Amino acid sequence: MLDIAADLARWCAEGRPFAVATVVGTSGSAPRGPGAALAVDAAGTAVGSVSGGCVEGAVYELCREVLETGEVVLESFGYSDEDAFAVGLTCGGEIDILVTPVTAGGVLRTALAAAAQGEAAAVARVVGGPAALVGQALLVRPDGTYDGRFAGPLPGLPDWDGAALERTAAAEAAALLDAGRTDTVPVGAAGARCGEPVTLLVEVSVPAPRMVVFGAIDFAHALVRIGKFLGYRVTLCDARPVFATARRFPEADEVAVRWPHEYLADALAAGELDGRTVLCVLTHDPKFDVPLLTAALRLPVAYVGAMGSRRTHLDRNRRLREAGVTDLELARLRSPIGLDLGARSPEEVAVSIAGEIVAARRGGTGVPLTGAHTPIHRERGAAGRIGDVA
Repeated sequence: MLDIAADLARWCAEGRPFAVATVVGTSGSAPRGPGAALAVDAAGTAVGSVSGGCVEGAVYELCREVLETGEVVLESFGYSDEDAFAVGLTCGGEIDILVTPVTAGGVLRTALAAAAQGEAAAVARVVGGPAALVGQALLVRPDGTYDGRFAGPLPGLPDWDGAALERTAAAEAAALLDAGRTDTVPVGAAGARCGEPVTLLVEVSVPAPRMVVFGAIDFAHALVRIGKFLGYRVTLCDARPVFATARRFPEADEVAVRWPHEYLADALAAGELDGRTVLCVLTHDPKFDVPLLTAALRLPVAYVGAMGSRRTHLDRNRRLREAGVTDLELARLRSPIGLDLGARSPEEVAVSIAGEIVAARRGGTGVPLTGAHTPIHRERGAAGRIGDVA
């Protein structure tokens, strides 16, 4: 749901009631993971997607029904053996969809507003467990405080303790928020304090991850563009003011005229680098590369890549060792940068680099899917369908 927060926050501001369908569990080759959402307003306008097209029509109608009834609905869609093109997933997967009405006020509206403004926030919703709980939500902040309640009473559950479940949900959501990851979380009966297992969907909204491109060269133009396309906040950094200009790099969120290693040190001190940060070194000039990479390879960032020929790579490795970089630190360096696509043009090279970044982020191999036996859809740490509670 938070992936379409900008549109939904606008609907909220305009006072438009709507229903939002969210993927809360998957199995098999499901096209989209937990958190993907489709929303429909009272006029029939739709935004978002839950399946890439397989079951959009049926989910759209569910949203229209929920808008009329005001009731939360949990529905499953899967592959149909009789008719693969009926309401089902022709790719063979299964998805669980939670459809929730969103009207004036409430936790979901507050969460959408926070996400639309780029604030860090998490929404923990009950997507499995006692029927009276399904759909209830908390808005959890980075410090673990939260808004909302898991209200009762619950029929047939005299020992229900909503406050205990709220504390458990807030702690789980804060941990996922810190990791910047959306996931489903099973909570056992003891932790749930209601006599039954409960499954939570924790949707996380965090500021865009950072990509820093060092070197204001022609290849950087294309890489900045593709970085923006992938959702990064992109900085272009170069010490040469004649080349590092906003006019030459209009797509960049920031153009910094700094010595690269000094910029990196200041960004680290300001808390602007984290485990999602991508650093792409395109300068292939020892006076820039060596001090920059010596620092970069010691940072807990997601990716460090450096451009250059095989000869440049070997010479750079020698210089880095002389500067005190260990073999273990050097093993983190992606050099020569990018996947082997046979790329020549700046745009092709940018695709090569982007492909390696995505593979590193998602745990992919980079090999062709044709003839391979690797999963098509991967998500590190992804949970299965709701109800898969140990």
